[in-house]
Amino acid sequence: MAFGLNMAQLIGRLGADVTINHLASGGRVANMSIATDESYIDRQTGDRKDQTQWHRVVTFQNGLVDMLEKHAKKGRLVYVSGKLQTRNWRKDGEDSDRYSTEILLVPGGRVQFLDKPANGNGAPAQGGEATVPAASGPATDMDDEIPF
Repeated sequence: MAFGLNMAQLIGRLGADVTINHLASGGRVANMSIATDESYIDRQTGDRKDQTQWHRVVTFQNGLVDMLEKHAKKGRLVYVSGKLQTRNWRKDGEDSDRYSTEILLVPGGRVQFLDKPANGNGAPAQGGEATVPAASGPATDMDDEIPF
């Protein structure tokens, strides 16, 4: 029997508002881009260098898509916990595959906003946290629903 752990956790800022796409199956998919920053000292110059990494986050979970549509706006500080997934596809007329590694928010995953932006009247907006509920039905092959 094989054992393994596939878990990714990030804290970063949203690089853009969440993108919601409709699938041919009738479902929806939410895509986010999260930036994480790291600093280090360049050994040759002694200068401090900042480096930004961009991470793609995806979910097909209806309740989570609804929450992200309302609250996932550019610049928000967010914590996500999900699993790593690498997809590959080939565009028409191309000879080689394309690859994308992303964090997939599946049942048991989590999204939590770590800031509280002001709404129009200066009061803190309602944001918060969402945990993806456990799946109630059989797992589906999500690669068939990706619109590429």
